[in-house]
Amino acid sequence: DVQLQASGGGLVLAGGSLRLSCAASGFTSDDGAIGWFRQAPGKEREGVACIKRSDDSAHYADSVKGRFTISSDNAKNTVYLQMNSLRPEDTAVYYCAASVNWVLWGAVAGKGIDYWGKGTLVTVSS
Repeated sequence: DVQLQASGGGLVLAGGSLRLSCAASGFTSDDGAIGWFRQAPGKEREGVACIKRSDDSAHYADSVKGRFTISSDNAKNTVYLQMNSLRPEDTAVYYCAASVNWVLWGAVAGKGIDYWGKGTLVTVSS
């Protein structure tokens, strides 16, 4: 049984930083990916960043490249999203997510995701 538990959201001023954590259990797909999606009010859910399990490579949406860093601690089965230089447009509910097939990570609106954690709200004020 796969469980994803996200934490670390909150309120931050523009330019500030936050770190999200996702405690993952039961996800063993070697061909999959694990990472983060987000959904802003009135917008479609979008992929933010993920780690491809087969080679531990990190992949980012263009909107967060250079500002966000995804990493994992395999011993703790935890995935982190370090978010720096936050902008008001980063305000969203962030979801930890996992796909058993890396190729499907980028499917529109997260349709290729097999497992979702509960969201954590990130609010960036200007």
